[in-house]
Amino acid sequence: MVIRDRSTNARCKQCSIRLYGAPSMTAVRFVAYYRVSTARQGRSGLGLDAQRDAVRGHASGVAQLLAEYTEIESGRRNDRPELAKALAACRLHRATLVIAKLDRLARNVTFISALMDSGVEFVAADMPAASRLTVHMLAAVAEHEARMISERTKAALAAAKRRGIKLGGFRGRAASDADRLLASLARAQLADARARDLADTIGNLRSEGIVSLRAIARRLTQLGIATTGSYDKLGKPTGHGGAWTGVQVRRIIARLDRHALQSS
Repeated sequence: MVIRDRSTNARCKQCSIRLYGAPSMTAVRFVAYYRVSTARQGRSGLGLDAQRDAVRGHASGVAQLLAEYTEIESGRRNDRPELAKALAACRLHRATLVIAKLDRLARNVTFISALMDSGVEFVAADMPAASRLTVHMLAAVAEHEARMISERTKAALAAAKRRGIKLGGFRGRAASDADRLLASLARAQLADARARDLADTIGNLRSEGIVSLRAIARRLTQLGIATTGSYDKLGKPTGHGGAWTGVQVRRIIARLDRHALQSS
């Protein structure tokens, strides 16, 4: 996509998302996600204009709207590529995902799962008090149902034990080499996901002639993209982070190159 800076009316191709204004490292940031059910609605703008008005009205004066993504869905598909892009943009810019209405999206299992797994903050324009806490509450309903199933299973096992059936189970152990390897692979997967989020941005910078590691690092910092080092051990963001360095850019590019070789 293309950046449009409303303050200068300039256009360039140095990022994979469309930004409205220069990113600020301190202002509240929003990335908007819209959804229409059919391609006809997407072309006609039916429902879409109302969503945009709601989001922009909510953001006006309180937050910077960085980018907007529109999903055109059908009943036959459960994947949401535009949601994935919006979440990637939120992670890159430490932004909050904003939608116009909570109702239908909040009841969609795919949306809840993607949002919870992303670690991205969330707000609905029609219900500002409902953020990730609301999603947690919706997930709690599903957790309650799972707990009821677990209790019924435990009751059945207890009844089997009373009938003399010998029961066994895992009692825990020290971490093995296999466990440590799995933990290392999990950390590597987080780093790979971060590199994929940055792939389009770095590719566009290179196509614009920004090719040295230091120059790419400087531009990533200017774009307000958080550094890769600003994650905790669980892979969740710890803040906006500091300035990018050439070493960090080299590691990102190396991961992307390895992934490209493995895919070829």
